[in-house]
Amino acid sequence: MSRRAEPAAGTLLLLGGRSEIGLEVATRLASGRTVVLAARRSSDLDAQQRRVQQAGADAVHTVEFDANAMDTHAELVSRIAERYGPIGIVVLAFGILGDQARAENDAQHALDVITTDFLAQVSVLTHAAKLLRAQGSGDLVVFSSVAGVRVRRANYVYGSAKAGLDGFAGGLSDSLHGSGVHLLLVRPGFVIGFMTEGMTPAPMSSTPDQVADGVVTALGKRRATVWIPGTLRPVFFGMRLLPQWLWRRMPR
Repeated sequence: MSRRAEPAAGTLLLLGGRSEIGLEVATRLASGRTVVLAARRSSDLDAQQRRVQQAGADAVHTVEFDANAMDTHAELVSRIAERYGPIGIVVLAFGILGDQARAENDAQHALDVITTDFLAQVSVLTHAAKLLRAQGSGDLVVFSSVAGVRVRRANYVYGSAKAGLDGFAGGLSDSLHGSGVHLLLVRPGFVIGFMTEGMTPAPMSSTPDQVADGVVTALGKRRATVWIPGTLRPVFFGMRLLPQWLWRRMPR
């Protein structure tokens, strides 16, 4: 859909209150809103609170959030709505990159990556979507990755988690059609930031600023999916056609 629209009114919930990308998105959407930053060690989010407040938020609150404590997610989402009013936007910006070499020999580490980057996201999305459906409105922002479009040998643990999340979010988006709830699936490429510090940037890399700009623009256009940068979309269309013997040699 190409028509312009404002993101849903109401409280903005950022799950992953220290995320560089998440904070960039929050500052762009904060004006006139209540913003809730959810993260572990939530008492240590003063700098993030000030930044969002300076962006024009009416109020900025912090709540304790452990992504892997999935039995707490339902109560967390409902409590935020009760305390801070109807939730307009939920941004899922938590996750871990993990260590591929370690994960190939340490099953628990592989499971840790899958748990945070896929299972915990499914849990939060399910509870948040249920609440927004009941409201009849709201926006969900989900960060997939080009790493999940076709999983590569060089990062298959992280990539497989993103592939699962991408598929789940796509199906959830379809199930929300006609409910008044909109889901934006974001597929960024390599993002230069804290999470990738020390790694050599891949071609067509972006920054948290650029990703946030793309997210806000896509929300305004009510898009279902956005690739960042957009040039990655045709590139990965072509990559899907590569034979397996060549694909397994692809670098990160």
